[in-house]
Amino acid sequence: MKTMTRLYVLCLVFAVVCGGALAQTPSFKPPYEDKLIRLSEIVGSVHYLRTMCMGGDEGWRGKMQELIDLEASDPERRARLIAAFNKGYRSFASVHTKCSDTAIEAEELYRKQGLVLASEIIARYGN
Repeated sequence: MKTMTRLYVLCLVFAVVCGGALAQTPSFKPPYEDKLIRLSEIVGSVHYLRTMCMGGDEGWRGKMQELIDLEASDPERRARLIAAFNKGYRSFASVHTKCSDTAIEAEELYRKQGLVLASEIIARYGN
């Protein structure tokens, strides 16, 4: 739970720090775009797996929506982030229909990857 909270905070800090004027320019692609797309996919995967295994929504979708709202005012960019989140969600939904040891391991791995990725983005592109 502590790691999950840290990922939330890192994503929000990242969005606030990097989501300013640069993100407002249409067709602007920041240098961290690919990493942010991957992070969105990871958050979608974790959202699906934790909802399935923990029995309820822990707010991953809402936190992703906050990140999108802060980071992507451009409709195309917004659509890419949403598509990545949905891709992550659907990729596990198509394979895992009930919680299993494999699903739990995948969730742990993806959550750790997301934390590392969010930390890298902030360390490199945050002020």
